[in-house]
Amino acid sequence: MNRILAICLSVLFSGGALAADLMQMYQEALANDAKFSAARAQFEAGQERVAQGRAGLLPQIGLNADASWNDSEIEARAGRTSGDYDSRGYGVQLTQPLFRWQNWVQFKQGELQTALAGAQFDAQRQELVLRVAEAYFDVLNAQDAVEAVSQLRTAAGEQLELARTSFEVGTVTITDVHEAQSRFDLASAQEIAAQNQLEVARQVLAQIIGRQPDTLAGLREGVALQRPQPDSIADWVNAAEAGNLGVQAQQLVREIAAREVEHARAGHLPTVDLIASHGVIHRPQLATDRNESTTIGVQLNMPLYAGGRVSSVTREAAALRMKADADLEDARRSAALAARQSWLGVTSGMAEVRALEAARISSASALEANKLGYEVGVRINIDVLNAQTQLADTLQRLSRARYDTLLAQLRLKAAAGTLGEDDVRAINALLAP
Repeated sequence: MNRILAICLSVLFSGGALAADLMQMYQEALANDAKFSAARAQFEAGQERVAQGRAGLLPQIGLNADASWNDSEIEARAGRTSGDYDSRGYGVQLTQPLFRWQNWVQFKQGELQTALAGAQFDAQRQELVLRVAEAYFDVLNAQDAVEAVSQLRTAAGEQLELARTSFEVGTVTITDVHEAQSRFDLASAQEIAAQNQLEVARQVLAQIIGRQPDTLAGLREGVALQRPQPDSIADWVNAAEAGNLGVQAQQLVREIAAREVEHARAGHLPTVDLIASHGVIHRPQLATDRNESTTIGVQLNMPLYAGGRVSSVTREAAALRMKADADLEDARRSAALAARQSWLGVTSGMAEVRALEAARISSASALEANKLGYEVGVRINIDVLNAQTQLADTLQRLSRARYDTLLAQLRLKAAAGTLGEDDVRAINALLAP
């Protein structure tokens, strides 16, 4: 029994635990990211707009009560009378709007504002996917950079030792030693900078998920990147112009602005209300000790002149509607531009990845050839150092190109308004378990 428990504990606490992946980071971000939490609260607040607008169409009920002391003096032909008395009263009144066009417009605006809050929240969810993915890949890229410059530093150190040994036996000059020392020192500085960049990248991810990230799963070796479907930039641009969440939100803003013009013009219209009230008044010192009354009626109010305010507010609302029209057109153009940029980012990124994969192979071959040439005396030390640097640079550029291409795929989906959790799973499937 003790042996089984020990095995279980060793599995739980061993260093061979599975690395955290992109999906796990995204789920933690949903729960812990402060910016997304604020967006969620804003969304919940926006859901109340429809209830607030509906309230203007429903009955309003109020209760009133008063108590007062009265000192009165009455002059009549029979003479002057005076006296004081206490009075107390209470009542209830119901007001049901029958025709208030501005209230109906506010109700429709409330529905639109609730829909707008939903569109903005969906956009924030997409933005969270992009932020998590970018932070995740920045950490992976920084880790790859550290590994590449560490290998470069190790290789430069080996070349430095070889140069020193060769100098001692007289086969190379002191210049070779200095060149090797220079490359070794440069690689050491690059390694420090890469370590710092890795720490910065980890802190950015920690800010999103609310804790220090674990070891992250990297891309599988030899993973193949797929072209976007449909494989047509025109289709993606058209989808972005219609389905981009920013465009959808701006369409709602434009509709709200148009309703605001109606709301302003309603200031010229009459209002009709049904009013029902019931009240009781007590005057103990008077002959009419108790007065109780109930009234039901219809009240009409017709605005005649408000100093020009209604006309001014209407002109202001019309100007803001024109602004909303322009903002909507700008949102469409921005969505189309984002789709084109992301499409080119994916297609050119895939081509760059293929080219850099070929460059990695040729750079590794060039390094081996230069090492062999240096050993037989047909290459000099600087040739080997240059080949090592070229290989390290190629590895870093290849790593960055892969991550940028994956991010461009996500941004393309976001531009079209279709980015969701399934896309995170698709990217997550490319990671090593």
